Amino acid sequence: MKLPPIFRAEEHNTTRHLNEATSIDVEVSFADHNDMMDLLERVVVRAYTSVTESCGPALEALGIELVVPNTPFPPRITYAEAIDIASLAIEEDISYGDDLSTAAERAIGEEMGEHYFITDWPTEIKPYYAMPYEDNPSVCKAFDLMHPRMELSSGGAQRIHEHDLLTTQIAAKGLSPDSFSFYLQPFRYGMPPHAGWGGLGMDRLIMTMLGLQNIREAVLFPPRDRHRVTP
Repeated sequence: MKLPPIFRAEEHNTTRHLNEATSIDVEVSFADHNDMMDLLERVVVRAYTSVTESCGPALEALGIELVVPNTPFPPRITYAEAIDIASLAIEEDISYGDDLSTAAERAIGEEMGEHYFITDWPTEIKPYYAMPYEDNPSVCKAFDLMHPRMELSSGGAQRIHEHDLLTTQIAAKGLSPDSFSFYLQPFRYGMPPHAGWGGLGMDRLIMTMLGLQNIREAVLFPPRDRHRVTP
């Protein structure tokens, strides 16, 4: 596990986005996507438990009653099921393969009511390294962790570990495998099955945990953004 700061010069200025954030990333050998969802559940619950045990007086002073999530999280819903829930709730036609809008995420979150996973995403809208299902290559073993208010972690998946399949998937995304030679080379000599997740945002985790209205309240020091590179 690593906790690197990340910086993205994206043109957004909302109460739930940061240009500079803290990302919790995990990659595990000899594991699949289900193992990673189980691990991610434990990480979230452990974070809540640690804050409850260590920060009781501070939480009381702030009037925050922190509830540790139960495990396992609710039954995992597929991307197709999420689309159906959102389409009914917001009366908007969402096509299979569309990304989930903020309104769609909010509608699904209201239906679920607690932390949950969206699984089985269309292969075409996930990164080239997401492992397709053997019996249905149009769907991949990818997942996102969601809080009722927003997405907490994306990029979770069982990764492709076979060189030829990975090369094929890179090309299918309209990319040149030659440009990825540095990345593909180790796969020629054998890579174990592996899985992981990327981008569990610690700032969003704190924001949703404490019920904060602005993600900047979850950052210890003023974050850098597109207009300010020093605190």
